[in-house]
Amino acid sequence: MSAQSQPTQSVKIVSADPSAIGLFGLAIVTLVASSQKLEITTGLSYVIPWAIFLGAFAQLFAAIQDAKHNNTFGMTAFAAYAFFWFGMAGSWLIKLGVFGETLSSGVDTKQLGFVFLGYLIFTLFMTIGAVEANRVLLIIFILIDFLFLGLTFDSFGIAAESFHKLAAWSELAIGIVSLYGCGAAVLNAHFGRSFLPVGAPLRIFKK
Repeated sequence: MSAQSQPTQSVKIVSADPSAIGLFGLAIVTLVASSQKLEITTGLSYVIPWAIFLGAFAQLFAAIQDAKHNNTFGMTAFAAYAFFWFGMAGSWLIKLGVFGETLSSGVDTKQLGFVFLGYLIFTLFMTIGAVEANRVLLIIFILIDFLFLGLTFDSFGIAAESFHKLAAWSELAIGIVSLYGCGAAVLNAHFGRSFLPVGAPLRIFKK
């Protein structure tokens, strides 16, 4: 029998929804980072490891799993924000002088402003997509929009104090809503029903 005439068989591999661990990573890193912005805590020493191991790695893991689910939206969102936290952790390490005085003395926060602006534009696109996901996810993306809006203007020195507060409170809210989203993803799957409601899609762009 030739190779061309051999029968083929499709195999479906079922794996768990990774959104819960991705949202948990987002929740923890935004809670600890917002505590520093709100001056509830001080310094970045304990923010950095959580930015790397939960903010970055947990969301990167979720992105890889979402890619296996053929979920372009989830994969792109989790991966983009995972690499954001890798970048922020590296930027904080430079600022703290871990890589030497030459790098720390050359810090220009306006460069981060362009990063935040790019992420703001990206998040606005993702917010449009979240309209057709669920309302908890939509709220999270709207809050991320406000976070990057605040970070962008703060970095460029435009009404810095006001926009810094906007970023801080938005980030805290992201952490709280993301924890709820994490709990909903776990318990709804565990019980096989809507134990914690996440809200239906708005059905604006898709019927």
